[in-house]
Amino acid sequence: MQQTTNTILMVKPTSFRSNEQTLSNNFYQKKIEGESVIALQKAAEEEFDLYVKKLRAVGVNVIVYHPNDGLNTPDAHFPNNWITFHENATIGLYPMYAENRRLERREGIIDAIENEGYKIENIIDYTSAEKEGFFLEGTGSLILDRINRKAYCALSERSDEELFIEFCEDFEYTPVVFKAFQTVNDKRKEIYHTNVMMCLGETFAVVCLECIDDKKERKNLIANLREDGKEIIIISESQVSNFAGNMLQVKGEKETLYLAMSLSAYNSLSNAQIKIIEKHCNIINSSIDTIEACGGGSVRCMMAEVFLPKH
Repeated sequence: MQQTTNTILMVKPTSFRSNEQTLSNNFYQKKIEGESVIALQKAAEEEFDLYVKKLRAVGVNVIVYHPNDGLNTPDAHFPNNWITFHENATIGLYPMYAENRRLERREGIIDAIENEGYKIENIIDYTSAEKEGFFLEGTGSLILDRINRKAYCALSERSDEELFIEFCEDFEYTPVVFKAFQTVNDKRKEIYHTNVMMCLGETFAVVCLECIDDKKERKNLIANLREDGKEIIIISESQVSNFAGNMLQVKGEKETLYLAMSLSAYNSLSNAQIKIIEKHCNIINSSIDTIEACGGGSVRCMMAEVFLPKH
């Protein structure tokens, strides 16, 4: 069992814009005025390509899928929300809050993974929950500690508790549940995805504790992380708004560990925080300002980890 992988799936941005169907509960999303759709698409593609190049340069195996079916999928570049790939040759498919995001579940992507030599023997499909209005958006909702078999989830409109428990039973994880909030116009609003305020590495966790208003839930989270020997790197709510929680640890050449993040996330960190992270792994960062502004998600959202066995 591994916590990090050398192989990730990334999907090239298509129909790129600020998704009107996700604006209601993703407070990190902004509408960029005065930019043409063509200009936004070009900027997003350039940011995407540069990040792929930086990952490959350090030996990360990036499988890039470029959708060419013409479907209206402004958030196609966030595949981690609809699919997960597991070591037991199983994939999970997840119910999505926005109707146009459901179109992202392209069979061609699964075919592309199989064509790379990966084995898929079982599919656990939660997508029928969409009909009842319940959602669980993959590793946006779920932060997985694969070694210690714990799954962390901040409940929200996009992360249903019953579905989360069902996932934990199916994949054999112990659930750690809490609610996370952010201040929007002087009101506390639910954070839409757990991976905005929390990231889990092999030996550390980056987490915004001030997002968890309930003291018991906060203590429980800390206790679980400490029990598993994770060094806790605390970030602030303003750092969360710069996507400092939306990071992913990946493996490069010779099993070297890297923490992938955006330039805005990196710039929001203090020197002391960077030093602690660099005790555990190297850092990769690059500007994805257009993707962050329009999509309301960052680097972690762009990467679906592939843990599947090879044929």
